[in-house]
Amino acid sequence: MADLFDGYPLGQQWDEMFAAPGQPRAPYTGLFSSLQPMSGEELAARADVLSQTYRDAGVTFAHAGEEQPFPLDIVPRVIGHEEWAVIERGVAQRVLALEAFLADVYGAGEVFSDRVVPRSVVTTSAHFHRAAHGLVPPNGVRVHVSGIDLVRDEAGDFRVLEDNLRSPSGVSYVITNRAAMSQVLPELFGDHRVQPVADYPSRLLAALKASAPTGVSEPTVVLLTPGVYNSAYFEHALLARQMGVELVEGRDLVCSGGQVSMRTTTGQQRVDVIYRRIDDEFLDPVHFRSDSVIGCAGVLNAARAGRVTIANAVGNGVADDKLLYTWVPDLIRYYLAEEPVLANAETHRLDEPDTVEWVLANLDQLVLKPVDGSGGKGIVIGPRADQRTLEELAVKVRAAPRDWIAQKPIGLSTSPTLINGRLAPRHLDLRPFAVHDGSAVWVLPGGLTRVALPEGELVVNSSQGGGSKDTWVISPPRPAEAVPEHDVTRIEFTTADLPAEPPAQDPGPPNDNALAQSQQQQQGAEVATSAPGEVAPC
Repeated sequence: MADLFDGYPLGQQWDEMFAAPGQPRAPYTGLFSSLQPMSGEELAARADVLSQTYRDAGVTFAHAGEEQPFPLDIVPRVIGHEEWAVIERGVAQRVLALEAFLADVYGAGEVFSDRVVPRSVVTTSAHFHRAAHGLVPPNGVRVHVSGIDLVRDEAGDFRVLEDNLRSPSGVSYVITNRAAMSQVLPELFGDHRVQPVADYPSRLLAALKASAPTGVSEPTVVLLTPGVYNSAYFEHALLARQMGVELVEGRDLVCSGGQVSMRTTTGQQRVDVIYRRIDDEFLDPVHFRSDSVIGCAGVLNAARAGRVTIANAVGNGVADDKLLYTWVPDLIRYYLAEEPVLANAETHRLDEPDTVEWVLANLDQLVLKPVDGSGGKGIVIGPRADQRTLEELAVKVRAAPRDWIAQKPIGLSTSPTLINGRLAPRHLDLRPFAVHDGSAVWVLPGGLTRVALPEGELVVNSSQGGGSKDTWVISPPRPAEAVPEHDVTRIEFTTADLPAEPPAQDPGPPNDNALAQSQQQQQGAEVATSAPGEVAPC
């Protein structure tokens, strides 16, 4: 029978599973051993069951204007515990630095007076909202949920590609991926100590409750969705159901007297925390877009009055602006007095005329990204773009250089992916999700691995036709249990403990032989006088 991995090609990029042909990396040794005996037909058959499981569960995403089953590859991604510890520490560090930055931006502004970041970088951001200035959350948390996108470069090092601090999506696929994989490949989980992901909803709910207004002991939490036509509606419904909170639309909420309430069949009920999945511009028609019908008028005033908490906070987008991204290593040093654990991708900001001209002269060698883009939209990969695309890009960059950043192309790592019944390398990234409750930042073990399904494609976003993999973080091995010693007292002797002269021999009691003969004669007499059937007692 042919090896499942026969003919799997290794390119110049770092491959997640293989260090060399047929030689799996340490975290993958168990998975490699489990999959290798399978035939391609068996793996493809299980993949079909996996896909059907997703269709039956209604796990979908919007692509090209249509709801489609979310592609889940059957070969998981595996991360060792030591490597994950670095990722976990780096993500938490980044979240804390950006929290401090947001508090500073909408507060004292010391980061500007100390000349760490130019004030113009913030004031020219499309996501900076003066309406949020001076608004202090009850427990100081603005980034309740974040998604930090990572890629692995050619050397095998993880680098931060971008930060998502507004309404990061995708965690529902982390949860459903694991549930589906455990049904289709249960034997793999029996052979691996994979860290669980199912407790994310409870962690998120605890963080949301911790952010409730002061004095509220039993807060009411709701999840605000734009509605069923939103591309992430499946996630909104799943999280609301698993957290046990109401899923509401803007028309279900009313703000009166600085208090937000939701309409119910028994009347209005006070709302204390709104986990919103609506962009700032549509959240409150009083302060933002007046034509919005999916938000709640007056909700920002209620938050300023301390009557309701909005999670994530209004105005967070200024910290995940891709131009500000280039200053995050400096923000870590400034606010935390630490060196960054995770490095940025090599990035050029177009804030100097010389830099702009250099970028324009090298468009065919760089990746250009709009600073407020999302979902992979607007990205131009210079080495793969045609001349017309580059010419149109040059016009846009020259007209508004603030709207773009330029990055050196990274050869994203690859991983074995089932394509048309065969395993082939495909590029992928990783989005760990972090939850901040005001006392600590918890990072969901693994996060969402997105994989580009077309050969050679580097854009992994599901909105661009990408899929995902279940991400396994392997727990560290259990420490060996120490065998308890028996409670025995050891007595050690030395020659100093021995007497100078050996003891004399004990001659024993006098007439010892006579006494023994007398006892034997007495026992014989007792046996002779016993009644038939009895046995003399001894």
